[in-house]
Amino acid sequence: MPEASRSFFDHLRNKIGFDVEFIHDVHERVQPVAALQMAKSLEPYRLFYLEDPVAPEHVDFLQVMRSQTSTPIAIGELFVHVAEYKRLITEHLIDFIRCHISMIGGITPAKKLATLAEFHGVRTAWHGPGDISPVGVVANMHIDLSITNLGIQEYTPMNDALREVFPGCPEIDNGYAYLNDAPGLGIDIDEEKAKRYPVEGGLPSWTNARLPDGTAARP
Repeated sequence: MPEASRSFFDHLRNKIGFDVEFIHDVHERVQPVAALQMAKSLEPYRLFYLEDPVAPEHVDFLQVMRSQTSTPIAIGELFVHVAEYKRLITEHLIDFIRCHISMIGGITPAKKLATLAEFHGVRTAWHGPGDISPVGVVANMHIDLSITNLGIQEYTPMNDALREVFPGCPEIDNGYAYLNDAPGLGIDIDEEKAKRYPVEGGLPSWTNARLPDGTAARP
């Protein structure tokens, strides 16, 4: 796995150079030692960060990684409480907090977490995949605008149906997001228009971070 990743990024850097930032998402799919090997092998390619190199149950290994590699580390999209970040931030074991703000309690806990991170030189990279609603996307961006340690914001383009049902979606231009100045989050839900797009089936299991009984689960 480390060799395959190195070959891939070697090809990209040779073609594109270093003007473009790269992020590599491991998604907790390798063992900790393999994650360390990968991080070390990718140092010459100067990643913006290596995302979720270890699973939540293996975060203690980040201390080993930090002592042996200079590749920036982002982690946390599977975390479910702000307290899971405390040691990682205060002991400088990560570079980016990568959490799903609705899973850690919403805007207020996320703001507190961002402040703690700021004091320790850690930046934000809120989780923003295609399976969260436009309301969640806008909440991420409002936090981004209210802090000084924004690192990067993940964003998945919204189709016309989403923009019709959720008036007030952000406008994206040349890699930058622009919010409106309407009250609150500046986004609404048009329930009448939503009826035109009935849900077919359910969410795929890989999007579920908790089971119906509340048990935490790895997607």
